[in-house]
Amino acid sequence: MELEVRHLKALCAIADAGSLHQAARRLGVSQPSLTTQLRRIENVLGAELFFRERTGCRPTSLGRSVLSRARPLVDGMSDLVAAALAEAEATMPHGSRLRIGSTASRVIGGWLRRLRVALPGTDISLRVDVSAHALLRSVAAGRLDVAFVHEVEGCPLTLPEGLEQRVLVDREPQFISLSRDHPAARRRVVELGDLAGDPWMVD
Repeated sequence: MELEVRHLKALCAIADAGSLHQAARRLGVSQPSLTTQLRRIENVLGAELFFRERTGCRPTSLGRSVLSRARPLVDGMSDLVAAALAEAEATMPHGSRLRIGSTASRVIGGWLRRLRVALPGTDISLRVDVSAHALLRSVAAGRLDVAFVHEVEGCPLTLPEGLEQRVLVDREPQFISLSRDHPAARRRVVELGDLAGDPWMVD
């Protein structure tokens, strides 16, 4: 795995929040997903970046070093994207357009196809971000027109002032992939408790 800006954003969020739970809420992802992502990052860098304590997380010596280099990169990328979007907007010919943001979702492809059929001639662009809150802030700032985001149970989203939300899918299905030789693969119904002793990878 190669480190990307989204990984650096996650590290900064954990450091700023002081806990994986609060960082996951700010990023709009589940805590298990963020925990898995942190472990992958630490595996790439070869050591732990945060001490996990009962009261939260605090950076290790290596973590502080990585964060000191990560923050300027994250800020620089945000400035680059904002400047590029502003320049693109200034040079874009006037006409109908729809700027959409989305967290990773299996349903976004279907929605985009329907929008293109319903709005022929409209220039539709899509920006994907792991952080639901970042997308909502972009809508509030006028950089996006609409955002499709998901809310993790137990981690409600905080809407910026001036935005409204509409629930399109009450509960999005989740799936588990098993190898063919797994004992549970032959069952028609699998309870989560049946897999409690197995190693997990959460996406």
